[in-house]
Amino acid sequence: MATEETESTAAKKGEAAPKGKLHAFAGNSYDDYYDSAMSDFPWTARVLMNIVVYACYAFTKIVWPWKIENAELLVNDKRGRVIISNHESMVDPVLLVVTCWRAGIHLRIVYKSEFDKVAIARWLFSRVGGFPVNRGATDMKAVRRARAALQRGECLLIYPEGTRVKNDADAQVHGGYALMAQLAKAPVQPIAMVGARFLKFRSRIVVRAGEPIEWSELQSKKRKEQVAEMERRGMDEVFAIREELRRAYPELKE
Repeated sequence: MATEETESTAAKKGEAAPKGKLHAFAGNSYDDYYDSAMSDFPWTARVLMNIVVYACYAFTKIVWPWKIENAELLVNDKRGRVIISNHESMVDPVLLVVTCWRAGIHLRIVYKSEFDKVAIARWLFSRVGGFPVNRGATDMKAVRRARAALQRGECLLIYPEGTRVKNDADAQVHGGYALMAQLAKAPVQPIAMVGARFLKFRSRIVVRAGEPIEWSELQSKKRKEQVAEMERRGMDEVFAIREELRRAYPELKE
């Protein structure tokens, strides 16, 4: 196992932490968690993840009954993928992380770096596989981490809208997810949900998974053009699935 000094030096250089299990109780930096495979997380982090997952599963099923349609498209595909979705509330990522973890899929949330200002949020997100991205500029460190995670077979959960959207007209789509996927030659999977914008006790939430978009399906041949096409098509399909859900469940008012 690499020493703590070696791991910290690698982190400062922006490199991935050396392979091997992380320390159980101390000696790991945030970068160690961001750069290591989730399978190499210490047993303490895995125990925490199981507690969080099953507590959240029970709580959300009782308070906000939810279901995932076409769930087999999400849980039966074991490849590394970039999963994108519309963003309605803070419960959105919980439902997807819970579903994937229970199916044996390591799903890492790519979250906005502003959350790191809250110490407990940064600590928790790192232990459950998340890592930050700076939305104000091209964050190449986050891009490299994303590529490494995808190449290991882990999945990324990204919300291109960047923040919770309470009105469709306010949505602003941010790029970046397609570049992460392209560098790892990973597919992009669109997912959408309805019912979570204005949560009340016993509000129902419905999530629907779409078919992964493969790079070979794109018409563009040049790299930059492919990225632009994937960004357009990915969110177009997210919004199309959302509209299908709205027609199917008109009672889930937003």
